[in-house]
Amino acid sequence: MSRAKRGFKARRRRNRILKMAKGYVGGRHRLFRTATEAVDRALAYAYRDRKARKRDFRRLWIVRINAAARLSGMSYSKLIGGLNKADVQLDRKVLANMAIMDPKAFSQVVKTAS
Repeated sequence: MSRAKRGFKARRRRNRILKMAKGYVGGRHRLFRTATEAVDRALAYAYRDRKARKRDFRRLWIVRINAAARLSGMSYSKLIGGLNKADVQLDRKVLANMAIMDPKAFSQVVKTAS
């Protein structure tokens, strides 16, 4: 049986991996086997961190809202509970942005929640 070398498809696959490993240090951008390991790990981290980014931003927004709410004399949980009871449809991203950019409007929202 003759030996199958896979032809241009193997070269195309290797070049795709090496292109993704561009900018990596040392053999990680030059050697196919180490580049494959590095790219696989990088893609796994990228997938994981796309999910984590959403959690991180939500946590940041909550911290900002809590700090601004406490300046108005209310805790975060009381504020969110009051907004839900008053049927105010503002999400945490908007509330956090309002707390930083427009404190007067945020204090009006706090009054609505009380």
